[in-house]
Amino acid sequence: MMKSFSCFGVALVAALCYSTARAQPAYTTANLHAHNDYEKPFPFWQAYNARFGSMEADIFLKDGALLVAHNWNDLRPERSLSAMYLNPLDSLVTRHHGFLSADNNYRLQLLIDLKSAAKPTLDALVKLLQQYPKLTDCPVLSFVISGNRPPTADYASYPEFIGFDGLFNTNYPPEVLARIPLISENLSRFANWNGKGILTAKEKKRVDSAVGVAHGMGKRVRFWNAPDTINAWYELMNARVDYINTDHIDQSAQFMRQLPKRTAVATAPYKLYTPTYKNDGKEMLVKNIILIIGDGMGLTQLYAGYTANKAALQTFLMRFTGLSKTSSADSYVTDSAPGSTAFSSGEKTNNRSVGVDANGKPLLLLPAILKQHQKLTGLITCGDITDATPADFYAHQAERSDSRLIVKDLQNAPIQLLMGAGNKSIDASLPTALPAYRVVHHLDSIAHNTTSRWFLTEERAGKSVLNGRGNWLQQAFGKAVAQLSSSKAGFFLMVEGAQVDYGGHANDLPYVVAEVQDLDRVVADAMKFADGNGETLVIVTADHETGGLTLLNGNYATASVSGQFATNDHTATPVPVFAYGPMAQLFTGVYENTAIFGKMLQAMRIKIQ
Repeated sequence: MMKSFSCFGVALVAALCYSTARAQPAYTTANLHAHNDYEKPFPFWQAYNARFGSMEADIFLKDGALLVAHNWNDLRPERSLSAMYLNPLDSLVTRHHGFLSADNNYRLQLLIDLKSAAKPTLDALVKLLQQYPKLTDCPVLSFVISGNRPPTADYASYPEFIGFDGLFNTNYPPEVLARIPLISENLSRFANWNGKGILTAKEKKRVDSAVGVAHGMGKRVRFWNAPDTINAWYELMNARVDYINTDHIDQSAQFMRQLPKRTAVATAPYKLYTPTYKNDGKEMLVKNIILIIGDGMGLTQLYAGYTANKAALQTFLMRFTGLSKTSSADSYVTDSAPGSTAFSSGEKTNNRSVGVDANGKPLLLLPAILKQHQKLTGLITCGDITDATPADFYAHQAERSDSRLIVKDLQNAPIQLLMGAGNKSIDASLPTALPAYRVVHHLDSIAHNTTSRWFLTEERAGKSVLNGRGNWLQQAFGKAVAQLSSSKAGFFLMVEGAQVDYGGHANDLPYVVAEVQDLDRVVADAMKFADGNGETLVIVTADHETGGLTLLNGNYATASVSGQFATNDHTATPVPVFAYGPMAQLFTGVYENTAIFGKMLQAMRIKIQ
């Protein structure tokens, strides 16, 4: 290893001829460098409070004092290195008994850029730092000299608490490299890039190779004069740059703090079912309909799931697609209540209303229509069984939160099977409130027959996939299809992926991706059933989009995806509709969400009496 140090410049040139893919490390605010920190509204403290791992101070030697400024004309006696940086650091080390924070975990690199003549300025700096023995002895604080540096042959003559900023194009002997913890360079030497899009293949190869050589020698890397935007931060992280140069302290700190919830990486990609397409798009009578609703699942949520499964998603194998406009009767941005009431009734209603029109009048719902044709209805959700989406198919209430009244409506609704998580406010009263149903609390308790009406509340159903739900939704789907398909007249089954919405509200991309992929496995089971049955139409859509998700970074090979959210609430963005099986062609185009109701009836050749 030491031999390669002595020919660093040669090693870099050779490395530029190839590049290798490496896993992206985990980034935090410790990877942020406060460029020209002294120009910030609150020098030192703003970056310190944000837990930046590196700060930069430019200094001049003037009349024996070390003053901080970008230009000579900006020098002020009160803006000394001691006042702005060393004294605050000394107070912290004193307070925290030799460390910079109460938890002893905060590490800081103070990059001191010498703007005046190297030797006298550095000599003055060393003399000044020697007056702060607590700082020079601090194990989590390092001083790195940049700018006007002395000859490399003199590095060894300076105290050990001084390190030096290195350059990519310089050959360093081993004893000099031992004093260089950091390699900094103008990014324009490697790339003519404005931060938009990505680095070109040649530019990326040069950057990746340079970073790889530096890392191979145990040196950290920083590029200055780099674009300072979210997109650029992603690209620099992809290149494994150790310190992201930024002038935007609060924004970049928030970005890094949120990064774990904005990045999803699949641990075990799943295989897809290969559809036969035998009856796909055929003009024929539909006996059964499976409506799969990803609550809050827009196109970006689906594409995030696709990316994190190494460019594979069952839903994307559906060939007939459309767009549904989601606004409610009284709002441009809907909530789930009118969103699914549109599917169950073909009518627009107000936000928070389930199964009633905009005036509060009960609507004729799809299960009641299907009962007239001896078809059974089943509802599955991995959320509250009285929440808006399932309730839209059996209840008639102007306020979606009225769980007791919603359950009361269920007693007289033509629902054969309802499965989901419990609602603690009403669980104890369910056996009494629902004498028409057999109330159970485990999937295995449901016996295979069509004479009993089943109401399942299972605690596991309400957990997220990441928190232990497992494959409950798939198991519930299998149980429901087995139960309902024994009906000679056919059935309607609604399956809700309720927690895609939860992840969107939480602005948590790993949560969203896990829930999308869980629902996508149900889509695979539904398509497989449809192929075997031959008379089943499968529809996949959403009641609305949640979070305003945008995808800014991803890698199919590593099954990773990153993005940002515009809101923690719903948006008015139209949502995709996918269809598979006979009459799937009805669902192409752009239409109101209410049209899905009519298209389902048309597929089954049912006219409302």
